[in-house]
Amino acid sequence: MKAFVLHAPGEAAVEEVPDPVAVPGEVVVDVERVGVCGTDVEFFTGEMAYLHEGHSSYPMRLGHEWAGTVSAVGDGVDPAWVGRRVMGDTMLGDQTCRRCRRGHQHVCENRQEVGVRDGRPGALAEQLAVPAWSLRPLPDTVDPVLGALVEPGGNSLRAAQAAAVGPGDRALVLGPGTIGLLTAMFLRAAGAEVHLLGRDSLDFARSLGFDSVWTEDTLPGVPFDAIVEASNAAHLPALALDRVEPSGRIVYIGLAGSHSLIDTRTVALKDVTAVGILSASPGLDAAIEAYATGAVDPRPLVAATVGLDAVAAVLAGERPAGAGPGPKIHVDPRQR
Repeated sequence: MKAFVLHAPGEAAVEEVPDPVAVPGEVVVDVERVGVCGTDVEFFTGEMAYLHEGHSSYPMRLGHEWAGTVSAVGDGVDPAWVGRRVMGDTMLGDQTCRRCRRGHQHVCENRQEVGVRDGRPGALAEQLAVPAWSLRPLPDTVDPVLGALVEPGGNSLRAAQAAAVGPGDRALVLGPGTIGLLTAMFLRAAGAEVHLLGRDSLDFARSLGFDSVWTEDTLPGVPFDAIVEASNAAHLPALALDRVEPSGRIVYIGLAGSHSLIDTRTVALKDVTAVGILSASPGLDAAIEAYATGAVDPRPLVAATVGLDAVAAVLAGERPAGAGPGPKIHVDPRQR
């Protein structure tokens, strides 16, 4: 089969690789759609922290936001999975450690991560092998486009839930990228008054129905009951702490390329609750439900869909010809 293989920073190719095999407990999925995200870009540039911490190494196969159809199952797997449309959890805990037993497999010390950590090739390929327990079935109303948006949606839904706001509350999202915009959609679905702060894509955010869109220079001095920090700017976590209301909540889901500094004295003196969000795992089912019912529609975020041959250019920062204004690029491995 064909797969996108990253050999070193900036060095990648579409290659013929062995077909995956459904070993006991696992399935093989025919991949239909894959999202490209900032994590993939950091692997392409060599900046990803996992490379320097020994969790990941080249060569590697990227792709952790995916949807497809099960084509084969291994021993011990219900054959009814064959032919089912699915997406899957990125985080694959060992299922035996204390964290996994307590329901926190997404922070398992020994976890694999599909397309991210060593030992588990990603979905930028025609086929993918994953444990059957990691699958989530997709209803008919969740097509491959939505299916490949479930993983970022699960992260964003968890961030919105951690903000704990609803009707009568005001929330601010820092960073109008894919995660920030999805979080804003989930916050809006919960009934909150949603504001966004950023530098780029502000007109696109307004096109999604968000009227309160600001830059740092224009941000009004209104109280924010919750702030979700979804950017990669090292100074914005401190801004979130400065601007959140006393007894409010800050959700940190964005990751900067360098250390971010906050004053914990302010956290205590303002009686603020701060929450970190790492993974979509606990939010996957609810994200699928939100997409299936139409409570949240993330389709406008997808600017273009390309084939495997165009992935390197996308990771290098090129926009596909004819791409729309959204922040997300999808890949269809079947596309020629």
